[in-house]
Amino acid sequence: MRLSELLLFSSLFAAPAAAEDLTVVSWGGAYEAAQQQAVISPFADQTGMEVQVIQYDGTWAALAERGPNEGWDVIDMLDDQARVACARGLLLELQPNSLFTPDALADFTPFGPDRCAVPQNAYARVMAFSDRAFPGVKPTRIEDFFDIARFPGPRAIQRSPDGILEWALMAEGVPPEQVYGLLSTDRGLKLAFRRLDSIRDDILWWQDPAEPAEMLAEGRAVMAAGYNGRFFDMAQRGRAPIDIVWDGRIIGIEVWAIAASSDAPDAARAFLTHAAQPSSMARLATHIPYGPTRRSAFDRIGLNPDTGVPMRAYLPNAPQHGGRSLIQDSGWYANTEQLRTRRFRAWLDETN
Repeated sequence: MRLSELLLFSSLFAAPAAAEDLTVVSWGGAYEAAQQQAVISPFADQTGMEVQVIQYDGTWAALAERGPNEGWDVIDMLDDQARVACARGLLLELQPNSLFTPDALADFTPFGPDRCAVPQNAYARVMAFSDRAFPGVKPTRIEDFFDIARFPGPRAIQRSPDGILEWALMAEGVPPEQVYGLLSTDRGLKLAFRRLDSIRDDILWWQDPAEPAEMLAEGRAVMAAGYNGRFFDMAQRGRAPIDIVWDGRIIGIEVWAIAASSDAPDAARAFLTHAAQPSSMARLATHIPYGPTRRSAFDRIGLNPDTGVPMRAYLPNAPQHGGRSLIQDSGWYANTEQLRTRRFRAWLDETN
């Protein structure tokens, strides 16, 4: 931490803030466990604050319904959900220049803090498969997720249009840079759902991000769509032979935000500043393979403390992965939420 950042960071722990307690909202599972070790516990130790962590489903609607009654302060959100929540007045507006120095703001990548959120890590929605299910030829590209003939068996997919529609178009041969433009048209949506029709009878739906890795481990599914950190945790701990296919990965940004209803806004701002330090981001990446959103954090990432695995090789934006990748368009997600949901529900109803 540069001296200027240290002074700015320390100023946020002024006396009434240090006396407050904090409620942090996250996702549970291996991801939350990594956050506890890398970010939350160091913050509590440094400030003397009592930090309570509760779970939610990642949606802005949960913030609206539960946040005020449960005393939510800091929320771990997907960037698109934070944009919607910000537009609806559910998040406290931030002044990035008051939280970070100009050098720190320039250090963020691919983009910096905005009106309501601070980028904290890059994750990927990836395709994974059970190595036991395919002892011979193995899936290597996103088209294989939709190829029931060559790779038969149930597919675990989130009960949501998110991610699977992008994959459906890539499986149709649409270049990644054209995916969101095409999905903005009726033709593109019809093409995506037609591809999804090809695996309709082989889908197992999930809602909890921990489920797809568990489905693979238990043999309920042979392929799954989910988050790279969950699959990594299951495989590295020896619970199941799970392989990740990096082709077609959809890289998204996770952010920290503060609930507009927070009773501890000063403590919440101090937490955001702490969590966005390069050292905090690097510690998180050593526990779970989600890439930091500050350039200066990358060189600090070393071995996983439990397994000794060199974690930089497993980050979703590691250059050696190759294959196609798609940067999730958070603006498109925020602006098309109702359309995507309506069309997806109509497609689901065709099954019944």
